Amino acid sequence: MDGRLVIAGTQKRVGKTTLTAGLIAALRRRSLTVQPFKVGPDYIDPTYHSLRSGRSCRNLDTWMLPPERVRSLFARAARSADVAIIEGVMGLYDGADYDAETGSTAEVAKLLGHP
Repeated sequence: MDGRLVIAGTQKRVGKTTLTAGLIAALRRRSLTVQPFKVGPDYIDPTYHSLRSGRSCRNLDTWMLPPERVRSLFARAARSADVAIIEGVMGLYDGADYDAETGSTAEVAKLLGHP
């Protein structure tokens, strides 16, 4: 896989899903294989990403899965893609706890070493 990108926002409802779906569609028009991911336990947004990419969107949820499992899930799903696009959850640092990054987009980005 050559490219990877995390789409994050300052809070929920700022257009992350619209931007992510549009980016996936644009990359596919350039004949790239795009593997979509969604941070957290969401099931609606991944449906849009799957439709746009033609591949099953995978959830990356560090609240429910240990970090090693999230890394291996990402690596296995992204292996045959040209680009991996990860849509974040709510705001960049919003997660399961008020005072920790657990389950946040920031935590997943750090865990996977993504910009």
